[in-house]
Amino acid sequence: QLQLVESGGGLVQPGGSLRLSCEASAVTLDGYSIGWFRQAPGKEREGVSCISIPYGRTNYADSAKGRFTIARDNAKKTVFLEMNALKPEDTAVYYCAAYFSNSDYVCSDFSKYEFDYWGQGTQVTVSS
Repeated sequence: QLQLVESGGGLVQPGGSLRLSCEASAVTLDGYSIGWFRQAPGKEREGVSCISIPYGRTNYADSAKGRFTIARDNAKKTVFLEMNALKPEDTAVYYCAAYFSNSDYVCSDFSKYEFDYWGQGTQVTVSS
């Protein structure tokens, strides 16, 4: 059973930055697509970004393009989401999730897939 643990959330002012981390319990993340999702109060969960391992394919929601960057550290079995120029509308609980496919096609349209493993989430609040 793969376990995922997110960290790095917090309170930040508009225009600020945060880096979220998703650490996995697996021996390796090879073959997994790791996605970041978020859910704001009263709203549906939405996909934010995705990275396929080890292929390296990345994808971003339109709301994240140009501001967020997803990256991985294979040795540490950790996926990061670097978030810059944060806006109040980025406020949400952010979750990382994993989908095993041993391919890079999942991230090309990741919001359509039912990811198998989920972390507990980390709160991001953007407010002055």
